[in-house]
Amino acid sequence: MAANKLRLGIPKGSLQDATVQLFQRAGYNVYCSSRSYFPVIDDPEIECMLIRAQEMARYVQDGVLDVGLTGKDWVLENDARVETLQDLVYAKQSFSRVRWVLAVPESSPVQSVKDLEGKIIATELVGVTQRYLARNGVKATVEFSWGATEVKPPTLADAIVEVTETGSSLRANKLRIVETVLESNTQLIAHPPSLKDPFKAEKIGTLSLLLKAAIAAYGHVGLMLNVRRSLLDTVLEQLPALQRPTVSSLSDPEWAAVNTIIEERQVRDLLPRLKAAGAVGIVEYPLNKIVL
Repeated sequence: MAANKLRLGIPKGSLQDATVQLFQRAGYNVYCSSRSYFPVIDDPEIECMLIRAQEMARYVQDGVLDVGLTGKDWVLENDARVETLQDLVYAKQSFSRVRWVLAVPESSPVQSVKDLEGKIIATELVGVTQRYLARNGVKATVEFSWGATEVKPPTLADAIVEVTETGSSLRANKLRIVETVLESNTQLIAHPPSLKDPFKAEKIGTLSLLLKAAIAAYGHVGLMLNVRRSLLDTVLEQLPALQRPTVSSLSDPEWAAVNTIIEERQVRDLLPRLKAAGAVGIVEYPLNKIVL
């Protein structure tokens, strides 16, 4: 990879599609091929590489990559010396945090981590789990799981520590959540020396700003409407706003235009109330980025 380009790591696997979609909202088009580990991005000053999220922090720490996206869980698991630039709260299925949970079979007598003294726990997150047990004064065997962790209790392990967004997979395998070991979300991380390079620092700053703006816009829409000034206060009372709504004058001094940002889930109930309050010409429009 050329020295005058920013080396960016895209997480391969479960986060890949969600990350590509996030970059698109941020203004970057990333094209991934099933036959290549080097996606194409429409910025000639950036070179991409697909890396498993579990390994990303290590490659960023070592300077193989200048910047990358991976989970907080894997930064902690690798005890990586990286600079965390942004918490980007999105996951495989939703724009939300994930949890690493301690789970046991539904019939298990285990009610807390204290009940696992001397037991076997299977997980991919070995280091974090060992530190969690140590904090709770519990001595148990933590075995690395290569996959299909949910099927291991009770035959191959007494409990597991597994990642979940909704808990549906655990329930399907008749497992019960005992405790949350760690909450995690995707982070934008950087190789500290790269932040001292003027060119790379500027590129990373721009990337960080746009990704944060894309996350902020998720679940929000813009609303524009017109209203008679005599009814303006009544309409404004209906509007929950990210900031104060923008009120502009129209060519007719008796009318005003209102522009605001709201949560998309509020639109269904809000539009009839705005219409009843006297708003006309109501337009809802999508947002890709919000710079706060």
